[in-house]
Amino acid sequence: MPVITCIMMPWHAGKAMTWDVTVVSTLAESVSPRGAAEHAAARKSSKYSSPPASQMFQPLALETLGPISSCGISFLVELGRRLTDVSGDARETMYLFQRVSLSVQRYNLAAFKGTLTVPTELD
Repeated sequence: MPVITCIMMPWHAGKAMTWDVTVVSTLAESVSPRGAAEHAAARKSSKYSSPPASQMFQPLALETLGPISSCGISFLVELGRRLTDVSGDARETMYLFQRVSLSVQRYNLAAFKGTLTVPTELD
C-alpha cells in the first residue's frame, strides 16, 4: 500500500509538496530488476500528473535491495538541505538517507518473516 504524504507549508512557488512513497520488490517474478525504482517513479508521475493547483507532486520510489529513483534522491537531498537549514546540523541529509534505509530494511525483515512457517507439532 502506497504512503502519500503532504508537506503543508509551501515547498516551492507557494505550493505544498505531496509525495508518494513506493517500495518495489525486485525479487518478485513480476518485476524487472533493471531500473525498477525509475519505472515505479515514472508510473506514479503519470498517475498524479495533474495535482491540485496548490500542490506539487514528488514520487519517491525505492527498491527493496537499495536503489532509489533519481528524482527520489534529488528530493531527499533537497529535504535534507532544508532540514539542515532549520537545525544547523550538516548531517541531516545523511540521517535522512539512513532513516529511509532502515525503514526499507525493516520492511524486508517483515516480508521475509512472513514467508516462514512455524511448525504446529514437534516431531
